[in-house]
Amino acid sequence: MDTKFQESPTKVHLGHNVQRVREIVGYKQVTLAEIVNLSQQSISKWEQSEDIPDDVLEKLAKGLGVTAEFIKNFKEEKAIYNIQTNRDESKQNSLNYQPNITYDAADKLVQLLEQFIQEDRVKTESITNLSKAVLDLAEEVKKLKAK
Repeated sequence: MDTKFQESPTKVHLGHNVQRVREIVGYKQVTLAEIVNLSQQSISKWEQSEDIPDDVLEKLAKGLGVTAEFIKNFKEEKAIYNIQTNRDESKQNSLNYQPNITYDAADKLVQLLEQFIQEDRVKTESITNLSKAVLDLAEEVKKLKAK
């Protein structure tokens, strides 16, 4: 489904684009301010400005994790369309995804658990036998002392 967007002959309001990208990224003004080492008031001022000097725009873009060109060319309608298209494609791809599951790890785990249980039984039996031997020896010692 190809949807063409009309290119608007009006001038791009860079401040609004910075604000929308910041909101999409999930930053508050104060967060972006800390990242780019400006005050929150400066961020607010730049977001209200139609024009932003290239050096400031670069700094803001870097703080948002995008390029200055991205902010200059940002169109919300295109972004929404791209997000929806990518999400639809992602859903379709996930429906077709059939993982190749191997159970080697589970089999190995079961094998190790069985081995552990067997070794635990042997140790428990040994402890029981040793305890019995100690009790027998204690009984012998009592008999010898009684004589």
